[in-house]
Amino acid sequence: MQEAMQPEHILVKAADVRWVDAPPVLPAGAKVAVLEGDSSKPGPFTMRIKVPPKYRIAPHEHPADEHVTVISGALAIGMGETFTEGALNTLPVGSFAMMRAGTRHFAWSEDGAVIQLHGIGPWGLTYVNPQDDPRNQ
Repeated sequence: MQEAMQPEHILVKAADVRWVDAPPVLPAGAKVAVLEGDSSKPGPFTMRIKVPPKYRIAPHEHPADEHVTVISGALAIGMGETFTEGALNTLPVGSFAMMRAGTRHFAWSEDGAVIQLHGIGPWGLTYVNPQDDPRNQ
């Protein structure tokens, strides 16, 4: 079987970023733009996630390390199995966070944000409480 050739370089101008509805594992209202790779398959990927104001992601974990850079707005991240406002740390534009695989965390954006997420796929999201998973509602 022949592997698909990977491009030597990827250049994406801001005007060429194409936003689509986020996968159903994320709460409604988010948009995603894939810049590199396929987050559902093994290998590196880079995507952006745009969230509206008052956006909340319940406590969850990922199967691999997750790297997040805040591109616009602000994203607040807290660690633990329970969404606790007092545990949120607000990351303004230009901030970076990295959560190791299996780290339980949650997120909130008061005014909306765009983040860039990169890692090694396959990417996934498992909610601490299955009732928080939008696919179960």
